[in-house]
Amino acid sequence: MLGIVIGVTTLILLLGFGSGYKSSMQDQTKSMMGDLIISNSSAVAIMGSVQGDAYLNEKTVSKIKNMSQLYNFKEEAQFTSSINGIPLMVTGTNNWDLIKDQVKINGTTGVVINKYLADKFGYKIGSKIKVKDQELTVTGIFDMSGSINMGDAGIMYLDIDKALPLNNNNISSITASVKGDPATLKKEIESNINGTSVYTQSDMSKQIDDMTNGMLLFIGAISSIALLVGIISIVNIMLVNVTERTREIGVLKAIGFTNREILSSTLTEAGLLGFIGALAGVMIAAILMEIFILSFSQQPGMESMTIANMLPLWLVVGVIGGAAILSVLAGLYPAWRASRLNVVEALRYE
Repeated sequence: MLGIVIGVTTLILLLGFGSGYKSSMQDQTKSMMGDLIISNSSAVAIMGSVQGDAYLNEKTVSKIKNMSQLYNFKEEAQFTSSINGIPLMVTGTNNWDLIKDQVKINGTTGVVINKYLADKFGYKIGSKIKVKDQELTVTGIFDMSGSINMGDAGIMYLDIDKALPLNNNNISSITASVKGDPATLKKEIESNINGTSVYTQSDMSKQIDDMTNGMLLFIGAISSIALLVGIISIVNIMLVNVTERTREIGVLKAIGFTNREILSSTLTEAGLLGFIGALAGVMIAAILMEIFILSFSQQPGMESMTIANMLPLWLVVGVIGGAAILSVLAGLYPAWRASRLNVVEALRYE
């Protein structure tokens, strides 16, 4: 049973963190975008954010904003620059709530740089920083805790009205809410406005599913090895049980127990070992997950991590049921061997 407990705990923890990561990405993507995200057809949208240097020009932006079915526009402009030879990734935004969900900002919004850039050149809040010959005043500094580490690179977030002049008034993407069906409007925009690509929340969710399902499958396959070791131990211990109970089995047969009853009782014992071990493993994993959530829930990007999305019902039922079924299968040979024992030989066994 201890082997089952360890195997199930490992399996639940790894798949649970994978499932929680997937749910967190889904939640962040939904918060990043409205019903639609519109970008240049040459750009690529990944998890609600547009990557690449292709932009929407002012004429295209005007057409989009004049569509009566769209409202609640949020613009983003991404471009690259450098400061004293250090690469700089600049993002202009008017959605600071999203930025603050991803990183912890010390100071105020407006012109925010990462801690690496601040430490490298001694920038502080109030310092002057020059980007593309335009002098800006630093209003905030953020660390990279809970976000993707970009290595030795500077990262800057600007108000969209400060970023656009630095990027020739080019916009990377527009997110908007929709009156009506997003899928229908997606087709209309792509048909009527040349050079645009439109992604709905469903498109992004599918993209995340495609990315994470393979990861979960790989994690499940690796962690299942630990459970397999526990299942093999079931075969071993049940064979030992049958050997130790040879005389007892002989007595049961002598007083009328049939081969089928001997078989079923042995299989039931094997199944119970798997079921109880799996149940204990799930409980231990749940406790460890809760400790993790309490310890790291305040980190940026971790707020959406909950025990519900890290430990979904399908995972609990699947692992407990799977462990019980595999344990029964593991007990088949020992049970068959017990049921086939000769009564006389069993009674004489010492």
